[in-house]
Amino acid sequence: DSLMKERLNTYVVSASIENASIQNLNEPVTITLQHIDQNTGNAAVHCAFWDFQKNNGLGGWNTSGCEMEYTDMNYTICFCNHLTHFGVLLDLSRTEIDITHDRILTLISYAGCGASSLFLGITLVTYLALEKLRRDNPSKILLNLCAALLMLNMVFLTNSWLSSLNQPGLCITVAVLLHYFLLAAFMWMCLESVHFYLALVKVFNVYVPKYILKCCIAGWGIPAIVITIVLIINKDFYGNASRSESNPFSNFCWIQENVVFYISVVAYVFLIFLMNTAMFITVLLQIHSVKSRTQKRSRVWKRGFLHDVKSAFSLMFLLGLTWGFVFFAWGAVRIFFLYLFSIFNTLQGFFIFVFHCLMKEDVVKQCRVHFCWGRFRLSNYS
Repeated sequence: DSLMKERLNTYVVSASIENASIQNLNEPVTITLQHIDQNTGNAAVHCAFWDFQKNNGLGGWNTSGCEMEYTDMNYTICFCNHLTHFGVLLDLSRTEIDITHDRILTLISYAGCGASSLFLGITLVTYLALEKLRRDNPSKILLNLCAALLMLNMVFLTNSWLSSLNQPGLCITVAVLLHYFLLAAFMWMCLESVHFYLALVKVFNVYVPKYILKCCIAGWGIPAIVITIVLIINKDFYGNASRSESNPFSNFCWIQENVVFYISVVAYVFLIFLMNTAMFITVLLQIHSVKSRTQKRSRVWKRGFLHDVKSAFSLMFLLGLTWGFVFFAWGAVRIFFLYLFSIFNTLQGFFIFVFHCLMKEDVVKQCRVHFCWGRFRLSNYS
């Protein structure tokens, strides 16, 4: 039934070696399957394996990572491979997708994460090197968010390679780090939204002693508490997230247990997403309210509107609202939203660099003072 409108047209082939686990082969095993009925109509052919975990343990056919190498009327040659896309971190359905989309999403994920890592690194170096830029609290919160996102990207990029080493302890460590930095990144996005609310909406009577220290305790400490609880309950919740023993090429260290995933990742992210969305709307309304009282002329209004649009996009990426695409990745539009999710969220670091370095006037000025020469250089007193 899990093949839907397709039917089985070969005998089922299974191979095993007694008292041995066959994993992480340098090359996939090539399997030639003879057709029971000749494929005279040139019908589409798909390679599949039996996934014992499907249908609540009853099993079912799964085409994930299995690729057709060659087919004709009489036989088909198959082998299995697996790729990992960024959407797997928050894919609510936790079901496999077509190999073609998997390849494209993987390419987008690795390119986007690579670019984000580079620009997050540049942002961190810029703010750390220029002392004037990191004096205020927003810059300090931004630095911590960039650090969390950079580590999340680096762990994701090395995950498949580290999992292929077939060391259970190492795989658990990688999965824990990936989980931790994902939660930490969201916690710092939440702290960004709280700071904007206090600064732009409350304005007065919001002095908090040792503000950044408390933010650091919350930003890095709350995720650590969540991870510690999961590890205390059962460290084997983490590991190689391949959901089928039949597919030894599915290497990615992540949360294996669905219940743990939905509670410690999805619920956590959803609550922060709702809070950040509420803060985002409140802050934009406050900005618009202030500007509407101070700007009346149409020409100024038009310029102010464009500035509001820029502010809205800047806030969206800073508060992680683009992660909300994954909550719509269901049914017929699942693949479409996974594409949006992978594009915008792997490039989150790039957008942070654009909005908070390239388009921020004081950052550009400080860079021209300290890093430029010739006619591009500004004096300290410009």
